[in-house]
Amino acid sequence: MYFVDNTEFLEVSKKFEETKTCMGIIMIDSYEELIQSLGQEERTQVTTEIETKIYEWASNIDGVALKSDRDRFVIIFEQKYLDEIIENKFEILKEIRNIETEGIIPTTLSIAVSADGNTNSEKFKLAMETMDLVLGRGGDQAAIRRNEKYEFYGGMRQETEKRTKVKAKTVATALEELIEEAPNILIMGHANGDIDSMGSSLGVYRIVKSLGKTANIVNNTYGMTLKDFIEAVEQEEEYKDVIIDKSQALNQVNSDTLLIVVDTHKKSYVEVPELLIKTNNIVVIDHHRRGPDYIENSILMFHEVYASSASELVAELLQYTKNNAQLTTFEAESLYAGIMVDTKNFTFKTGVRTFEAAAYLRKNDIDIIKVKKWFQSDLESYNVIADVVKNTEVIRDVIGISLYKENSDNAGLICAKAADELLTISDISASFVIGKSKNTVYISGRSIGDINVQLVLEKMRWWRTPYSCRSSDRRYNNRRSKRTVNRKN
Repeated sequence: MYFVDNTEFLEVSKKFEETKTCMGIIMIDSYEELIQSLGQEERTQVTTEIETKIYEWASNIDGVALKSDRDRFVIIFEQKYLDEIIENKFEILKEIRNIETEGIIPTTLSIAVSADGNTNSEKFKLAMETMDLVLGRGGDQAAIRRNEKYEFYGGMRQETEKRTKVKAKTVATALEELIEEAPNILIMGHANGDIDSMGSSLGVYRIVKSLGKTANIVNNTYGMTLKDFIEAVEQEEEYKDVIIDKSQALNQVNSDTLLIVVDTHKKSYVEVPELLIKTNNIVVIDHHRRGPDYIENSILMFHEVYASSASELVAELLQYTKNNAQLTTFEAESLYAGIMVDTKNFTFKTGVRTFEAAAYLRKNDIDIIKVKKWFQSDLESYNVIADVVKNTEVIRDVIGISLYKENSDNAGLICAKAADELLTISDISASFVIGKSKNTVYISGRSIGDINVQLVLEKMRWWRTPYSCRSSDRRYNNRRSKRTVNRKN
C-alpha cells in the first residue's frame, strides 16, 4: 500500500482555478432615455450615484471597474469571488434599482460576466456576446457564461418601451436592400405556428411583393387555434401557392436564399431548423426575451423585447417601406389578430406603439368580428379547458397549478389556453399547466404579477422538455433525455 501526499498539488490547483480572471461588462439600461427624463442637476447626481455604487461593488470583490463609455464599464475580478456574487444574487442590481429619481425611466443595470476563454481577449469577447443576450432579454439582469453555459439572475422589471422609431426605419431600409438583392426568399415562423407567427409572415410577404419580388411562407405544422385562420388563408386566391411545406422549402433553399424568420429567434423552435444551415442570409424579427439558443449567424436582426408581438414590429416596418407597401384587408386583419392574441385583447404588454400599430392597421377596413371568430374555440375544446381549470391547485395563495391528463396532440395548446384562463381568476397572478403529447411534455406558464415565469421555467432547462411562457416560448425535446424526473419536486 502506498500513501501519496497530494495536498500541496491540490492546493496549488485550487489556487490556480480561483485566481483565474473573470471579465465582465456593466451597462446602464436605457441611458439616453434616463438622462432625458431627468433635470440638469439630477442628471449629475444620479449618474454619480450609479458610478459610485459600481466602483464600491467592484472594490468589495477586490476587482477593478473601468469606465469605457458614458453608459458602459468593464470589470475584472478573480474567479473565486464568482460564487460569492451569485450567492448575493448580484446585489448591485437591487442597489441601482432602488435609486430614486423624478424621471419616469427607472435606473437599472445589465451585467455580463464570462469565466470562459483562455485569454483575456477571449473572455472579453464572450462577455460582449453575453451582453447581447442580456439586452435581448430586456435588461435589469445579470448573465454569467461559464463551462459553455449561461446562468441568469434578476430580470424582474418589465421592459421599458422605447419612444424612438429610428431603429424601425433603419431595419426597414436594410431589409428592402436584402430583398432586392436576393434571388429567392423564404419566410418562416415558429413550430406549431399561431396567428402572430402567420400574421407577421403575411406582413413580410407584402413588403416583398411591394418590391416586385416573390416569396414563399413555410408552414409545416399548426395547432387547433390556427385551424380557422388557415382555412381563411386557403380561400384567398393570392396565397394558394404561397404557403409551402417542409419538403418544398428544402427543395427551394440554397446558400443565396434570403430566409426571414419571424416571431422566434430560437434555432430549435423554428418551423424547419434545417433551413438555417442551408443559407447564409438570415433575417430575424422577434419580440421574445432572448435565450441562449438564439440564431447566431443572422445578417439582420430586429429583436425588440418591448414590443407586444412580431405583428407589431412588422406593422412598423411596413410604414417605413420606400414603396409605401399597401396591405390587403386580409393581411391587415392577420397582423391585427397577431397583436390581439399576444396582448390578450390589448390588456397585456401593451404600449403606446402597440396602439399606433393597431391604428395603422385599422385604416385598412378591418372586420373585427371576422378577426374575433378566428379565436373562437369549439365546445369540446372549451370543456376540456374548463376541466383543467376546475382541477387547479392554488399554492402560496397566488400561483395556480393544474394538469392536463390526456395524452393529446393538442396538449401544448390546451395547456397554453388553460394557463391563460387561470389568470382571469382573481388573486391568481401566475399559472402553470402541464400536459403530455406522446413523448413530449409541455409546461405552459403565464403571469400578470411580480412572478417572472420565464425565470422559473429556465431553471428547468436540464429537464429537456418543451415549455412556453408569456415572455418567451421555448421547446425542448425529451426523447434523448436519460434523466429520471422526481415528479413530487
